[in-house]
Amino acid sequence: MERVKKLSEIIVNHSIKVKNKDKVLITYMAHDADYFVKCLVKDILKSGGIPTVKYNDPELEDLVKRNLNLDIIETRKNILKFEVEEYDSFIQIHSNLSDYYDSKVDNQLNIKMKETLKPYKDILVNKRHWVLLNYPSLIDAYKAHMTYEDFYNFSLDVMTVDYDKMYESMRPLKELMEKTDKVRITGKNTDISFSIKGLPAIICAGESNIPDGEVFTAPVRESVNGTITYNTPSPYNGYVYHDVSLTFKDGKIIECHASNDEDKLQELFETDEGSKYVGEFSFGLNPKIMNPMGDILFDEKIAGSIHFTPGAAYDECDNGNKSNIHFDMVLIQRNDYGGGEVYFDDVLIRKDGKFVLPELSDLNY
Repeated sequence: MERVKKLSEIIVNHSIKVKNKDKVLITYMAHDADYFVKCLVKDILKSGGIPTVKYNDPELEDLVKRNLNLDIIETRKNILKFEVEEYDSFIQIHSNLSDYYDSKVDNQLNIKMKETLKPYKDILVNKRHWVLLNYPSLIDAYKAHMTYEDFYNFSLDVMTVDYDKMYESMRPLKELMEKTDKVRITGKNTDISFSIKGLPAIICAGESNIPDGEVFTAPVRESVNGTITYNTPSPYNGYVYHDVSLTFKDGKIIECHASNDEDKLQELFETDEGSKYVGEFSFGLNPKIMNPMGDILFDEKIAGSIHFTPGAAYDECDNGNKSNIHFDMVLIQRNDYGGGEVYFDDVLIRKDGKFVLPELSDLNY
């Protein structure tokens, strides 16, 4: 219980920094998190904030989405518009009960809903304080090959790391990235190059995602050339893709492959023009997360990994790519996952998941 209280304090005081009279909307979807939500409410009140709690049952949500229509989409737009206008901060607590929710949603209506909600989701993401986390579930414990008790303890450990210390350790990497032009990533079935010149590098140390631990930027939109092959499960929109490989020419995906659901993958990259271009390049740096479990909030933070993301760029690192998708996929480059190298301006900076420059050694797991 003490670690749950600590996690609550991190979110209220470090992540969204609740101030007097701040209105905070907490949304959650599993009663396993009831005690955690009570802790959040108490900490928000202690900081002078005004909490509201909303419970979204995932089974009922799935039922509504299976029967999606234009009236439902319009109602959701109006609700989201009200929320982003009314609240200062948002705490979203997911709980994974199935990887295949949304798999039966009509694709065209799903795209329409994303397009309709996007202006207000952009406000939420870019203009409001927010934090997103996945509360431990039995499904995630199974995917992580752990007992629920072991996974629960693991989750709380990785969520409550010392984020202030993490931030300081990431600063030299941020500075190096912001001085870099050309990036090259090599490994098994991977050789891809792109520029990050002139784009900022953003440290993520517990402000929006829990668990956290990454430094991200974006490629110059038309600079990406070569092939990248991801070696972790890639969940998105009710499907879990495996062994995804993407080939780029002048920034654009010209070929995509997967060992399953390849037609769905190709359809995904036809969502809009921006879905064929990359909006994010990031290093995973959480020293306590070592193996994939098919939960992107954890997997994109894996020590010794990178993620390279087709779809929308973030406002804080905007390479001009706009899209209704943002598909994070992870490549682990440690020896136990096949190794690999990262070069900045033709200088090796990381080999087999470990940084080789002395100023970056504090980031090694």
